[in-house]
Amino acid sequence: MTMRVLYGAAPADIKSYDTAKLREAFLIEDLFQQGQATFVYTHVDRLILGGAVPTSAPLTFGSGEDIGTPYLLSAREMGIANLGQAGTITVDGTAFHLENRDVLYVGRGAQVLTAESDDSASHARFYMNSVPAGADHPHRLITRAESKLLELGNAKRSNHRKLRMYIHPQVAPSCLLLMGITDLSEGSVWNTMPPHLHERRMEAYCYFDLAPEDRVIHLMGRPDETRNLIVANGDALISPAWSIHMGAGTGPYAFVWGMTGENQEYNDVAPVAVADLK
Repeated sequence: MTMRVLYGAAPADIKSYDTAKLREAFLIEDLFQQGQATFVYTHVDRLILGGAVPTSAPLTFGSGEDIGTPYLLSAREMGIANLGQAGTITVDGTAFHLENRDVLYVGRGAQVLTAESDDSASHARFYMNSVPAGADHPHRLITRAESKLLELGNAKRSNHRKLRMYIHPQVAPSCLLLMGITDLSEGSVWNTMPPHLHERRMEAYCYFDLAPEDRVIHLMGRPDETRNLIVANGDALISPAWSIHMGAGTGPYAFVWGMTGENQEYNDVAPVAVADLK
């Protein structure tokens, strides 16, 4: 288990960032390493992102050494989405089997987590979001069939998409974490369009199911001074509360979204008109 730290930035800071500096501050590459569990701690609402790709041997993690607590989840909750082949997450001796696009909610107080792939030749790819929690909720597996489906956008505007809520008060309660998966419909390229801000919540994206030659152009920054990140398959990024977040892909893709902040009101947003972007 390895963990690195990101400190984030203020809106005024990124005016002077070149491409390399912007990527260093907000983009997380190489999160999914075969045979490793990798974590990134961000000071943006103290979100932790993680990736685990078990191969021939299980991966065990859960130590709180890097964050100054007895266990990683001593005062945190976690969502784990399987973006690969079937696998199992064992939490303190209780096993949960995850098919592709199933999500496991792990409540505060869990101590030892183990990740395994069903087939060592075709690996599970576990993506994790963890946030501070002030309440206890039971561990729960949410299958794709149990998620809540919302259809958003319009094919004529190239932004039709299917959003599935997993960790959400209407599906599986948590303390502060929200988590779900969005798929673009065939022929659509834009996600989270039109853009918006949610001052009371930050968000993290993990883009996946891109072909090796494809990229997503992810737009961020203040509405009147936008920036972009070029994102490849498996890359994740941090979207602070002050930033818009939207993207367009050169080919088919999906993404996991995770949020934390002052509330769990998914519609607590301030829309931004496309015509106002600069």
